[in-house]
Amino acid sequence: MEDRDLDTAVEAAGRGEEWAASLLYRAVQPLLLRYLGQKAPGHEQDLASETWLAAAQSLPRFEGDFARFRALLFTIARRRVVDHYRRQGRRPRAVVLEEEADFADLRPGPEDLVEQMSASEAVAALVGSLPEAQAEVILLRVLAGLSVEEAAQVMGRSAGSVRILQHRALRRLAKKFQGEGVTR
Repeated sequence: MEDRDLDTAVEAAGRGEEWAASLLYRAVQPLLLRYLGQKAPGHEQDLASETWLAAAQSLPRFEGDFARFRALLFTIARRRVVDHYRRQGRRPRAVVLEEEADFADLRPGPEDLVEQMSASEAVAALVGSLPEAQAEVILLRVLAGLSVEEAAQVMGRSAGSVRILQHRALRRLAKKFQGEGVTR
């Protein structure tokens, strides 16, 4: 599907045309679910529904192309995640293991782990080791496919800040995996 078709769909959806809203939904929903699945596992469907409802309410007033609509959608989704954790009275946080048992001989090798992981688990393992802002940039840029400018809009940061966060995140991930037998 070409961008100009999606741009036309954004305009038509703003006028209330059902085919256009359906087209936008099919184009963005998989990316939105992947993003929300990483930010709030187990709650992605509910949060996606809330996101689409909010987006549908703003569509008649929306002015812009598909890229701007997608950025708006992920901005809404990000806010829904924050609201979700506020409602639960806690923020997402990494779990730190107090002590690591010494089962070196029983541990599967890296190849075994990769084979057993789903794509979602692999992404969670990668971004779980990053600071929150860096993880957010990686999720928005790689998983959701947003441009630097769109990710900056979603995060309320400058494009330069997003580029720096992405660079630091990728450098941190490269350093983490250098000694673990990962090849290019």
